[in-house]
Amino acid sequence: MKSWISRPVPQLPGSMPALRLFDTVKGAVVTLEATGQQSMYVCGITPYDATHMGHAASYVAFDLLNRAWRDGRQQVAYVQNVTDVDDPLLERATATGVDWRELAASQITLFRTDMEALNVLAPDHYVGAVEAVPMIVPAIEQLLLRGLAYRVAGSDGEPDGDVYYDVEAAGKHSAAAPDAWTLGAVSGLSDAEMLELFAERGGDPGRAGKRQALDPLLWRVARQGEPSWPGGGLGEGRPGWHIECTVIAQKYLPAPFTVQGGGSDLIFPHHEMGAGHAYSLAGVPLARHFAHAGMVGLDGEKMSKSKGNLVLVSRLRAAGEDPAAIRLAILAHHYRTDWSWTDAGFAEAKDRLRSWRAALAVTPAGSAAPLVARLRAELCNDLDAPGALASVDGWARAALDAGGPASAADAALVSDAVDAILGVEL
Repeated sequence: MKSWISRPVPQLPGSMPALRLFDTVKGAVVTLEATGQQSMYVCGITPYDATHMGHAASYVAFDLLNRAWRDGRQQVAYVQNVTDVDDPLLERATATGVDWRELAASQITLFRTDMEALNVLAPDHYVGAVEAVPMIVPAIEQLLLRGLAYRVAGSDGEPDGDVYYDVEAAGKHSAAAPDAWTLGAVSGLSDAEMLELFAERGGDPGRAGKRQALDPLLWRVARQGEPSWPGGGLGEGRPGWHIECTVIAQKYLPAPFTVQGGGSDLIFPHHEMGAGHAYSLAGVPLARHFAHAGMVGLDGEKMSKSKGNLVLVSRLRAAGEDPAAIRLAILAHHYRTDWSWTDAGFAEAKDRLRSWRAALAVTPAGSAAPLVARLRAELCNDLDAPGALASVDGWARAALDAGGPASAADAALVSDAVDAILGVEL
């Protein structure tokens, strides 16, 4: 699948120190070893609606990680998927009378243009679930052969043959290894907490015939009126959600790769189950570290497609808003925090952008290098974007107050640094 086009990233003198990042599994900030090669998988959209601010905040968060690594002279392999066939997409297509393929294509195109506008660096591989089906089928067949998956008999008019992952068997299969996966290894949740979230986030705990309520779907055999693909021994059908990301990551990234990223609502069940699938297939962890961005709300309530309380990047752009200001409004909040979009916060971001651009015209000589050092110090400390913004604010105030002769060389370095590290073009 075609990705979007990244803008060139300026090369700065010096380099970012080793990054420290909060690891969800460890529950602590850890240092990411600077090996020279880094790899990241960030879960992509289900394209049944436009990019809302929650999506944008998550992708901007991991764009900061990408930029920080690159500024530290690390080579980065970055993969993102698109869940271009799933129940929410099919349900929206039916409700709106639009072919599901047309709906997906239109929303993927819109997402790409939003990411380009927000100056988010494109993934090296941008892979749809549909194009990954030929890779997913043999992986599921392997899980069946190893006794880590099973078929469910049909009931209540449902056909025979849906395939589920056996979380209990998978946990026992890997339990002897020191870094093995067992249910709850990623999320740290209790069974009761997992069961509640599983029902809320696309799981089917009440499905008749399952061995365990938390067993996730691997393959849904064909139903009348639903799209399906050849499944070899599985029969015609389509993949479940979690196996999609696991197989794509294992195809295009090292095992384990460095960071699995996404919104905090993906910790369970998506990242939990994906980690289990990976260990069952390869015998090694999916990722060395798991990192998650907070949720974005509107007027104190979580922003989501189901609630309809969305602030859309495309609508702001269509209204003539500067994408750099949208990005600054996001960066004003630490990536791990939950926050709400407000008109006042967006106004502050636009004022900040105007101040920075005005200061650039009067950049004092010798002011750029200390600012670059401060930006790096903030970003290498768990991607502290608010701290980085405060550093640029301080530089801008000093520049505007100085009123002295401007340095073109310093102005160029400040502009390059804010672009390269924060992704904001002045």
